[in-house]
Amino acid sequence: MDKGNCSSLTEFYFLGITNNPGLKMALFTMFLLVYFINLLANLGMIILIGMDPQLHTPMYYFLSHLSFCDLCYSTTIGPRMLVDLIAKNTSIPFSGCALQFFIFCAFADSDCLLLAVMAFDRYQAIRHPLLYTVTMSSRACSLLMAGVYTMGMTDALVHTTLTFRLCFCGSNEINHFFCDLPPLLLLSCSDTRINEFVLFTISAFLELGSISGVLVSYCYIILSVLKINSAQGKLKAFSTCTSHLTAVAIFQGTVLFMYFRPSSAYSPDQDKITSLFYTLVIPMLNPLIYSLWNKDVKEALKELKKCF
Repeated sequence: MDKGNCSSLTEFYFLGITNNPGLKMALFTMFLLVYFINLLANLGMIILIGMDPQLHTPMYYFLSHLSFCDLCYSTTIGPRMLVDLIAKNTSIPFSGCALQFFIFCAFADSDCLLLAVMAFDRYQAIRHPLLYTVTMSSRACSLLMAGVYTMGMTDALVHTTLTFRLCFCGSNEINHFFCDLPPLLLLSCSDTRINEFVLFTISAFLELGSISGVLVSYCYIILSVLKINSAQGKLKAFSTCTSHLTAVAIFQGTVLFMYFRPSSAYSPDQDKITSLFYTLVIPMLNPLIYSLWNKDVKEALKELKKCF
């Protein structure tokens, strides 16, 4: 890469979701509501878990961090996207684009890894209930979360460094509503094969590692549940996993579709819709899934209502 041939690009412009003024207002109203629910639900989950002593367990400790990650990466994207739907100037500084991508990538990766950690937690609770409090001690939970955030930030740093060292000597219009890798790689006039290889390799490691961790944990969980004699006991054990499995299926399925493709298969319009789903809709759904299907969270909400 010859840095001497690179132009001194100082900003990018988002082309956004659509150019239709009428559709923009409809989308603004809809996604403002989605983001408001997302903000309220995730903040509410974090506050509820912090306030209720009954929820001071490893499972809810990890759930509060899941809500925190969801809140961080959706807030990195959502408010800016909403402003761009009604603003005429959709520019973002080069450094701002790099920062937006770094924060998004760090917390989205942490979200992905955290789902595997939560599966491991359920495995320990069901497979080894008598040793659960020892195995999943406060120190162990803190170390697991430190590992999750370290890996997420390391991956984000690698991608951010490689991407924003590329030459952008042509158009500075990003055909997207935020700074994501596929549209940025399309704008570069450098050879992006290394970036694509690193993206595929690290994503494969994180995604397949996370999915493998979930699958192995649930294989052992199923074997353990089958050994339970009572039908009620089996149902109770499975009920603690339903919400987590739903969250894993939605998140991992969307991410696999987005990033496990060569750049030649990139479709801007299709990917904008998919990106809207995993940057705004999934973070909104996660706390709703856990609150609707979780008995402990329902009880905590009832107790909180009594206080008012």
